[in-house]
Amino acid sequence: MKKGMIIGLSIAGGILLLILVIAIWSIKSYNNLVNLNEAVNQSWSQVENQYQRRADLIPNLVNTVKGYANFEKSVLIGVTEARAKVSQINVSKDILDDPQAFQKFQSMQGQLSNALSRLLVTVENYPDLKANENFLELQAQLEGTENRIAVERRKFNETVQNYNVAIKRFPGSIFASIFRFNDKQYFKATTETPSKVEF
Repeated sequence: MKKGMIIGLSIAGGILLLILVIAIWSIKSYNNLVNLNEAVNQSWSQVENQYQRRADLIPNLVNTVKGYANFEKSVLIGVTEARAKVSQINVSKDILDDPQAFQKFQSMQGQLSNALSRLLVTVENYPDLKANENFLELQAQLEGTENRIAVERRKFNETVQNYNVAIKRFPGSIFASIFRFNDKQYFKATTETPSKVEF
């Protein structure tokens, strides 16, 4: 073989090797973004599950409280209306890409939390209701669910942080822009006015 031909084959082999390395690196980078995106979606599903669990407990809680004739109707109406508003929001994983929709979702959930807080504060004025076994069990379940919501929201924010960092760092930012991996929204502290507790 001629020396020039050997050099040409070496250059061609080097170029093919470089192309192969770039292709493997590109596939790995893209797949990493897909995995992180799916982790966000899975974490979001856990948040949704806990919110749904809370929404499912509310009718039983309201029905238990309704049995007490003198109980403040405005408090029950507030809880029922807040739950109805939350139920009307079309929740899908697309909400994570829409800051306004995500903010609306979070605001509605905050309003429901405040309505439930007002209900539980009002119960303090009804010793018989506070002693009711069904109410106590529902209250414990609701408190447990609120704790699980807080835990899942924290985990969700951590997952979103990992994803958002990956799509902003080089070279992930290149693939994120090409394949339209967008920032996901975080849960933030609510700006809702907490209910005033008076005894």
